[in-house]
Amino acid sequence: MRALATHPAARGLNDDCAVLELGSETLVLTHDAMAEGVHFLRGQDPADVAWKLVATNLSDLAAKGAEPVGVLLGYQLGTNDDRFVAGLAEVLACYNVPLLGGDTIAASSAQVLGLTALGRATYQPAPSRSGAQAGDELWITGPVGAAMLGLEALRNGHGESLAYRRPAALLAEGRALAPLVSAMMDVSDGLLLDASRMAAASDVTIDIDRSAVPIATPEDRRDEALRWGEDYQLLFTAPPGSTFLVPVHRIGQVHTRGPAALLLDGKVPTGKLGYQHGS
Repeated sequence: MRALATHPAARGLNDDCAVLELGSETLVLTHDAMAEGVHFLRGQDPADVAWKLVATNLSDLAAKGAEPVGVLLGYQLGTNDDRFVAGLAEVLACYNVPLLGGDTIAASSAQVLGLTALGRATYQPAPSRSGAQAGDELWITGPVGAAMLGLEALRNGHGESLAYRRPAALLAEGRALAPLVSAMMDVSDGLLLDASRMAAASDVTIDIDRSAVPIATPEDRRDEALRWGEDYQLLFTAPPGSTFLVPVHRIGQVHTRGPAALLLDGKVPTGKLGYQHGS
C-alpha cells in the first residue's frame, strides 16, 4: 500500500499519523484497529476495550503534540454492548473528546473494532519519526513493562491489570515536548522495535543503554519489558543540553548510520525486538 500513499500528508506510511496542512491549521489523523484475541482477551470487559481503543489512538496524536478534535468509531456489535458504550463514555469524558460519528455492523466472526482520531497540531511542524540527528540524545517519558504485567494479572485473575486494560494517552506531555524534540513516537509494539523504526525512518543508528531504561517489572524481566510493548510511553530524540518541563529519562544516543539501525549497549540485539503482526 505504500506505493499508493503518495500524498505528502501520508508521510510514506512511516509515521504514527497522517499530517495534513490546511491553510494555517495542521490536521493530524490516525486510525487503529483492535481484534478480539489479539489486542484484547475474549470475554474481557467491553468497557475496558472501549477505553483502550480510544486511548491508543489518542496516544498517536500525543506523539505529534496534537490536541484531539474528535473520533469516528467503527463498531462490530457483540455481547454486552451497553458495557462498551459505558466505557466509551468514560474515556471520551476523561480526555474531553467528542464522538463525531462512525458506523456499526453485525458479524459472526471475532470482534474487530476500529477508531479514527482527528487532532489539531499545537506546534508546527508536527514531530515525525524521521527527524532524529546524529548527536541527539534518546529519551522516554516513563517505564516499560507495566502492560505486560497487567495482561498476566488479568489472565491469572489477581494482581494489578489496569496498565493493560486502560492505558493512558500522554497528550499533555506530547504537547509540552513537541517544540523541543527532533523526532517522537509512542511505544506501542516494544521499545526496541519502535526505536529501530525511528532509527530507520531517520537514517541513523540508535544505541540504547539497557540499564538506563526505566522498567515496571522485576530486574530479571528487563529484557522482556524492553520488547513487550503496549505501554504507550513517548519515545523521542532531542539535541544535547535540552531541558524539559515533564518527567523524562535519558536512555540512549543517536549516531551516524552504521551497519545496524539499533544497538543495545553497543551491540546488535538478538531475537525479536517486539510485536509484529503476522510474525
